[in-house]
Amino acid sequence: MNRRSGIESKQRIMKAAMDVFSRKGYAKANMREIAGAAGISIGGVYLYFRNKEYLYKSLIHEKMQDIGGRTAAIAETAQCATEALSCFLGLYLERALKHKEFILLHIREHGFTFGREEKKRFFRGQKKVIEEILQVGIDTGEFRNCNTKNMADIIMGSMRGIILSIALDGEADGTITTEALKDFVLYGIGKRAKGGVP
Repeated sequence: MNRRSGIESKQRIMKAAMDVFSRKGYAKANMREIAGAAGISIGGVYLYFRNKEYLYKSLIHEKMQDIGGRTAAIAETAQCATEALSCFLGLYLERALKHKEFILLHIREHGFTFGREEKKRFFRGQKKVIEEILQVGIDTGEFRNCNTKNMADIIMGSMRGIILSIALDGEADGTITTEALKDFVLYGIGKRAKGGVP
């Protein structure tokens, strides 16, 4: 098997696992069903993932790596801090909406302790990205002076709360929009001064 076909097979398995876990839950999903959904033999699945738990953890790790890479790229390529923070918030909301069934499954079956250390490292990294964006915004005069660490904690905590709301309450899908979220984080709810920021 060449390297390219190996990568493609692994991605097919991960995609199938995401679908099966989201539909059936972790406990009821099995490797044979995932193999069938991926169009790969059961032996082929075990070639990449030694068991269901390892596959599940790999899936979570991949999702965190993906969003981490995307947010880092946003911070590096955005034209200004306002654009960077807006894109960051939009990306988180988009991912939460796209994977809400999987998020709900994870909360329901594993609570908040599963993979705790990796999650803590991930969120620390994400808060660092926000801190850097905020500091750039302060330096360029886009944002008011603030404690960037505290503000990053508040923004990240708010995002996690919104993601939980979307996963737990289907009605939140249509009410929490990227524009409303950006407007709230960037301008708050205070009355704006003429010309923009209060």
